[in-house]
Amino acid sequence: MQLGYVTAIIPEYSLEEHFALAAEIGYECVEVMCWPPGKAERRYAGVTHLDVAALDEAGVAHVRELQQHYGVRISALGYYPNPLVADREEGQVYIDHLYQLLDAASLLGVGSVTTFVGRDPLRTIDEQWDRFLEVWQPLVAHAEKRGVRIGVENCPMRFTKDEWPGGKNLAVSPAVWERMWRDIPSANWGLNYDPSHLVLQHMDYTLPFRMYPDRMVHVHAKDARIDVEARDHHGVFSHPNLWHTPKIPGLGDVDWGQFIGHLRETGYDGAVCVEVEDRTFEGSLEKRIASLRQSYNYLRPFIS
Repeated sequence: MQLGYVTAIIPEYSLEEHFALAAEIGYECVEVMCWPPGKAERRYAGVTHLDVAALDEAGVAHVRELQQHYGVRISALGYYPNPLVADREEGQVYIDHLYQLLDAASLLGVGSVTTFVGRDPLRTIDEQWDRFLEVWQPLVAHAEKRGVRIGVENCPMRFTKDEWPGGKNLAVSPAVWERMWRDIPSANWGLNYDPSHLVLQHMDYTLPFRMYPDRMVHVHAKDARIDVEARDHHGVFSHPNLWHTPKIPGLGDVDWGQFIGHLRETGYDGAVCVEVEDRTFEGSLEKRIASLRQSYNYLRPFIS
């Protein structure tokens, strides 16, 4: 396994600055954010450390040189929009960019693209399943042609007003994953697995990679803390922000020794990338860098 981090937490750094920071701390890889240049309303979105639409032969060579120079590899190209948004014209913009990510990953020799499946939060899963197949069957087929795997993150995306009630991501549970893989039976897609999202849902966060070891494309190291008293006061059907807090590894409810131990036993030998969404560390650039150092120091003994 290789320990890395997600570049979204430091949007103001260049790609080279991220390679340098990762090398200085000791990280072996980075998941590089590849949103189209511009702003986004959602936190941690709209971050562009590699503009895949502008990538040419010289750009590919430069990125490869940076990886070699700093001894840090790219674990995945990341982009997390909502391709199944109700507005099809908007959704097509996201879909087109995902195709560009797949092409760029192939050119760079990066094996993975990480993203969301998407969802219309006002419709049931069954009501939008045909739309899901319409979008994702050709995307997965394109990934196969390019020799790239798609890792879908399992975040419910139910944290803001416009994400309620259904959330903006279909891929939230083993039942849905199994249906996805049954209807699009390709080895070129699986999970960008984040245990914190199962902590939120009161599920066994070690079960997915024990059940589906071949579907582990990429792994996020993010923790979550449940305020049990607040949850018991508001109830599990209340807004999760009332009783759930994202944390860096070691400051939440995930047992990382158990998690990494089980993950290793499944034969997983890919990237485990720290994803920082802990507001405690968001006050300054120094604090965000400190969160990456602290996460590295905590996880390093588990990932040799």
